[in-house]
Formats: sequence, structure tokens, C-alpha cells
Amino acid sequence: MSTHTPGAPDSSRIHNIGYRHYDGPRLGRAYARRSLYSQSLRGAFGLGRSAKSKVLPMILMGIMCLVAAIMVAVAVAVPGTTDLPVEYTRFAIVTQALIGLFLAAQAPQSVSRDLRFKSVPLYFSRPIERVDYVVAKFAAMASALLLLTGVPLVILYLGAMLAKFNFWDQTKGFAQGMVSVALLSVLFGGIGLVLAALTPRRGFGVAAVIATLTITYGAVSTVQAISWETGSAGAIQWLGLFSPVTLVDGVQTAFLGAESAFPGGSGPGTGAGVVYLLVVLALIAGCYAVLMRRYRKVGL
Repeated sequence: MSTHTPGAPDSSRIHNIGYRHYDGPRLGRAYARRSLYSQSLRGAFGLGRSAKSKVLPMILMGIMCLVAAIMVAVAVAVPGTTDLPVEYTRFAIVTQALIGLFLAAQAPQSVSRDLRFKSVPLYFSRPIERVDYVVAKFAAMASALLLLTGVPLVILYLGAMLAKFNFWDQTKGFAQGMVSVALLSVLFGGIGLVLAALTPRRGFGVAAVIATLTITYGAVSTVQAISWETGSAGAIQWLGLFSPVTLVDGVQTAFLGAESAFPGGSGPGTGAGVVYLLVVLALIAGCYAVLMRRYRKVGL
């Protein structure tokens, strides 16, 4: 309802919109957590945001799918081919630069804006709590990476089935590949969110993620190559513990029957593979703990 104030110009009005109590259902923490997860997952691909925000994630997803489609086309076009040109477990290693770019762009988008505009305490007012926020953001980032890496594997698998490659071999390889990219998604998602949550500046978060993934992989690969050339092949498998990419490579080599990308194909055996797996799990748990500590301070 609006009324005209006596003696005031005609353009001056008081609007009495009133207040109404909410009488609907109280959906609680679970609903809030699911909503935050859904919103964060959609935001990772620019859905529900401006058209500009959709460009990079959609381009990267398109390139990943296009690479998979090209591999299928090559396998089908070459006479006598009985397998895909790249193993399912190798696809994420080959396209790691695209995955790293996606993570660098979307991890800061997921958490930096909340920190920059100091909206995090509003989340914690009620009914959502810190653990809900961290779990929802962590799960959303891991899910986004799983979609980015898993959808191309589905394309590879469907192409292999249409090409009538061996069903059991392809199904086994596809299952191994999905386990590998699931592990990679959780590990990379945790690392990306931790680095992005350290600063409210989105640009700093982007640079930190790119530098961490690129520098560690480049340094480890270089030292591994030097070790191979100097006859110190035994050190190669242990050097792989110092990079997220080589960690995933080592786990899938040891337990998923993947071909190692290490120099000379000298990936870790089962014994060293256990160490790789423990380091991966420790990093994931550590990322969760750091995020909980970070948001405990932010919420004060």
C-alpha cells in the first residue's frame, strides 16, 4: 500500500509493504547443504551466472569431449584397429593441462567471492554450519572435475562399443579409468579449494593453483628424466610422490593396471603403490582439515 504525504511533492511517497511471517516448512541443514552443493556445481560451469562466466568452462568441456571424439574417430577409421589410441587411465594424464586450467579458473570462483564480500558468516548464521559449507564446496568441486574428466571417458567407451571392440576389455578399462578420474577429482578439488581459500583475491587464487600444479609436475618430471639418464632408475618412483599428477599416475599404475608415464615406464610396484595411495588419502584429509580451520576463522 502507498500513501501520499501531505504537503510533500507528488513524487514523494511512502510505501508500506509490511512484513509477513514465513509459514512454510523448515527444510533444515540437509536442504541447505544440498542447495549450496547444487549452486556451487552449477556455478563451476557458469550456469545461473552471466554469459561471460560460461565461456571458459564450456570451452574446456567441449575441448575435452572433442579430443575423446577424435580418438574414437581415429580408432574407427584405421583398418585393423582393435583398441583405442589412448587407454582410459591415460586420458586424464594426457589432458592434465586442460584440467588444471579448469580448476584454476573455477576453484577461486567457488570460494573467493564469498571471502572477498564477507558473506561467509551469513551462511553460518543458520541453519548451515561450517562443516556443511566445506563439505558442499568440496563435493561440488570434485563433482565438477569428475564431469569434466568422466564425460570424455563415456564418449571413448561408447565409441569403442560402436566400433565393436572387445566388450570385456573395454568395460574393464572404462571402470579403471573412472576410478582413476574420481580419485584425481577429489585430490585436485581439495588442493584447488585450499589454495583459493587462502586469499579473497581471485587472481591470486588462479595463479596459485596453476603454479602449484604446473611447477610441481614440471620439476618432478625433469628430475625423473635426469635420474633415468644418469642410471638412477630406482629413485624415479619415489620422486613421483611430490606432484599431484604423478601421485595419481603412480596409484593407477600400481593398482589399476595402467601404463606409467614415468620415464622408462618405471612406475611404482604394489609396495610403493601403497605409499602413493596413503599420501593421496593424507593429502585429501589434510585439505579438508585446512578448509575447516580456514572457515572456522572466517566465521568469527
